[in-house]
Amino acid sequence: MAPLAERCVTLVFWWHGGAAPPAIRMWRRNHMTRRTRFHEEGTALVETPNTDVILQIGLLEDEAISLDSAALQIAALDHAGLDLSAYVDLLGEITERLVVLGGDAENAVARAKILARVIGTEFGFVGDRQSYDDPDNADLIRVIDRRRGLPVSLTILYVAAARRLGWAADALNTPGHVVARIGSETEPVLIDPFDGGAMLDAEQFAALLRAVLGRDATPRPEHLTAMSNRSVLVRLLMNQASRAERGGNLDRALTLYQRMTVIAPSNAHAWWEHARLQLNTGDVEAARSSLSAMLEVTREPELRMHACAALDALSRRR
Repeated sequence: MAPLAERCVTLVFWWHGGAAPPAIRMWRRNHMTRRTRFHEEGTALVETPNTDVILQIGLLEDEAISLDSAALQIAALDHAGLDLSAYVDLLGEITERLVVLGGDAENAVARAKILARVIGTEFGFVGDRQSYDDPDNADLIRVIDRRRGLPVSLTILYVAAARRLGWAADALNTPGHVVARIGSETEPVLIDPFDGGAMLDAEQFAALLRAVLGRDATPRPEHLTAMSNRSVLVRLLMNQASRAERGGNLDRALTLYQRMTVIAPSNAHAWWEHARLQLNTGDVEAARSSLSAMLEVTREPELRMHACAALDALSRRR
């Protein structure tokens, strides 16, 4: 089998800013040549996705991960033999439209409005309010097929598209309902991709939190913290895993937790959840290995205490 680099094709969507005409030329040049060999600065799309793909994501520097192409790779693991070219093309069409409309947008408000117009209105991506818990809402392939998704999956589309234009954009660690920040931390504009990219003022953001956390909830700094790219992907997978577990499909949930540990090997929470489910399914040795891995990657005293206590309990079960 050829080396991974030989088997990969890249979604080349690198954006370096600049005035609108050069931007359009750059995008069109990249769009025509995006199926190139694997590029060390970006996340690759492969013709036959397998676990090597998510291993590659796990080895990348966090800032080198392109959120939407990585999420497509992850989703493709559950769609054997699917040709991803139509999905790559759709992301390209979104980007090209943003370049045409937003090449001269100089502030976060203008950029947020253009993102909402293109992704929310023209391409029709909105939150799935009728079947919120449908697993398809956390599968980016099915999200693109249906133009419906969860807050986190839709935020991935907005943030990745904005970044391709060189715009500052992040997915925020908002509990229960991921939102996007367009612009800097000092001059942010919050948008809700689940609501078609609608902008959120302070009171609307507080109301969103109250809806999720209860009527006494108030915004706190951690609710406005930008997630790393890996954390966003883990959160996407966690939505799938929790739904699989609630539905009694433990094999599926285990597969998803395992993917989390490959994509984000330093995420202690992913290792903990993996160990918990392994123990629930009776695989004590696998749970012990996951807890040991958790100890290797975390220095947080409380997490280490939990892992050590669990390992001690397992040792007494021999």
